[in-house]
Amino acid sequence: MSGLTVESLNKSYRAGAEKLHVLRDLSLRMRPGESLAVVGPSGSGKSTLLQILGTLDQADSGSVRLDDTDPFVLNERQLAEFRNAKIGFIFQDHHLLPQLSVLENVLIPALAGGSAGAADYDRAEELIERVGLAERITHLPGQLSGGERERVAIARALFRDPVLILADEPTGNLDRRTAEKITDLLLELQRNSNAMLIAVTHSDQLATTLGRRAELVDGQLVFGDAAETAGLAAQGGAKP
Repeated sequence: MSGLTVESLNKSYRAGAEKLHVLRDLSLRMRPGESLAVVGPSGSGKSTLLQILGTLDQADSGSVRLDDTDPFVLNERQLAEFRNAKIGFIFQDHHLLPQLSVLENVLIPALAGGSAGAADYDRAEELIERVGLAERITHLPGQLSGGERERVAIARALFRDPVLILADEPTGNLDRRTAEKITDLLLELQRNSNAMLIAVTHSDQLATTLGRRAELVDGQLVFGDAAETAGLAAQGGAKP
């Protein structure tokens, strides 16, 4: 079954002699084309949730299935290939390689698999044009504004046509006008590709723009809509 199904995730960390529970029986279900904003105070576990959904970390218990695959049963090589093909990351600090041009940074998912062919270059150039950076294609990250670096990160995240896009504070370092443009661009590209989008954010502006909104409270997702929250509780946290 296509989509994302998360069941009863639990995650905790040791803080000295104490055990800090970050996620508690957290469940979620999303279909292709849906978008979700996850809000909550710093330290509530938002980034931890994103790391687990992105297969960069593992939960203590519970399950994650993306396109009917449990990524955590894959070996290290298979998991890296799965992540590269299925998941696109947009990090708050972009994580662009400073010595590489805009084009080379967008090509990183192809280069991770060995080498980039003509079709990969065509795809990268197409995305760079779509995010409005055709004239910056040979520039280094240090020659770009914050909004331009964010556009490069979006293009790189979409390079493989991922089924799941994960964004960690994608507008956190941008002024309001630039944030609005980045939000519109991200949602347009996500809808065109029918991907799922989960954005962790402190921005009300971004949160209200996405299809659904949930707050991470005591390790669980609490949805803003009363009916949806009631349905979530009745099904152990999973939205049908």
